Amino acid sequence: METTTTSQQGISTKNALRFVVLLGIVSLLADMTYEGARSINGSFLAILGASGAVVGVVSGLGELIGFSIRLVSGYFSDKTKGYWAITFFGYGINLIAVPLLALTGNWQIAAALMVVERIGKGIRVPPRDAMLSYATQHTGRGWGFGLHEALDQIGAILGPLVIAAALYFRNGYQTGYAVLLIPALLALSVLTTARFLYPRPQDLEFSQTKLQFQGFSRTFWLYVLATALIAAGFADFPLIAYHFQKASVANETLIPILYAIAMGVDAIAALIFGRLFDRLGLTTMMLVAALSAFFAPLVFFGDFTLAMLGMALWGVGMGAQESIMRAALAGMIAPEQRGLAYGLFNMVYGFAWFLGSVLIGVLYDISIPWLVAFSVIAQL
Repeated sequence: METTTTSQQGISTKNALRFVVLLGIVSLLADMTYEGARSINGSFLAILGASGAVVGVVSGLGELIGFSIRLVSGYFSDKTKGYWAITFFGYGINLIAVPLLALTGNWQIAAALMVVERIGKGIRVPPRDAMLSYATQHTGRGWGFGLHEALDQIGAILGPLVIAAALYFRNGYQTGYAVLLIPALLALSVLTTARFLYPRPQDLEFSQTKLQFQGFSRTFWLYVLATALIAAGFADFPLIAYHFQKASVANETLIPILYAIAMGVDAIAALIFGRLFDRLGLTTMMLVAALSAFFAPLVFFGDFTLAMLGMALWGVGMGAQESIMRAALAGMIAPEQRGLAYGLFNMVYGFAWFLGSVLIGVLYDISIPWLVAFSVIAQL
């Protein structure tokens, strides 16, 4: 009997790992699409005539709406258990908005499409993360989300490199955006495969005891507040790319390569700190915040070499935000409330990101030293 139980758990672990990898491949292809685009969005807006403040507002507004809609998406995911339907809908909007940028020639339409892309991501994240949380009970929360993030970031490396190649061969921004239609369609194909192989991912988590929901704990709200401060001080890449272009820190070909370096660090950091999280818990998050907070002075004050180091630290912070933060949340919330919890967490996080992005964008036009001071203090 004991042997049978062990065997069943072994099969469950393999199934859970396979599910994490499948969704990781979807994220790899999706990130190749929209992170490839985001590596040049700031530069593209600058070329189309947008100001630094506009870039900051567009970045922040997209994140605000995208993160806010996660509350609704998460609520309906838990209410209807329609995890797959909501995930498909979000991915469709998220991915198709990117190649449409190839058809625009003014910053207003481009900005609108960039916001729409963030909305699509906002819709699909809570149900996807809830599904992942069921599988990571077997793999370890930190390792499962870290592995997913690492695969995710392989795409975030490849996308900017594809864009860099398009710019290097003088094909222009529009051609770069158009090429990203290919990984977008592949991502939707793999997502369809995952849906047929795992129609009920919630069955991957054992010992699901339904409890009466009595509100979120004090620990949850303190955690949300702490991560919101980190989000407020974390400069979005479009503004960083805008700075690189305006200050001639890097040319248009090197900017997406710098982003690719950051994404590579992100992938490695997600795996390393994911493992550490399974051993040390939230202490890992404090360590990462202390390390990544100093990306701002390197990025905004430094030459190309220091900017490259700053982007590496920025990548460490992103890796932690996309893996450890999600892993910690899964351990705080009962399975049947995770969609709502992820949605609520992301709404607060996104609101903080929006306010921070707007302030950082305005400070960029006023005083870069004040921008750097705000970024470092908020994260620490």
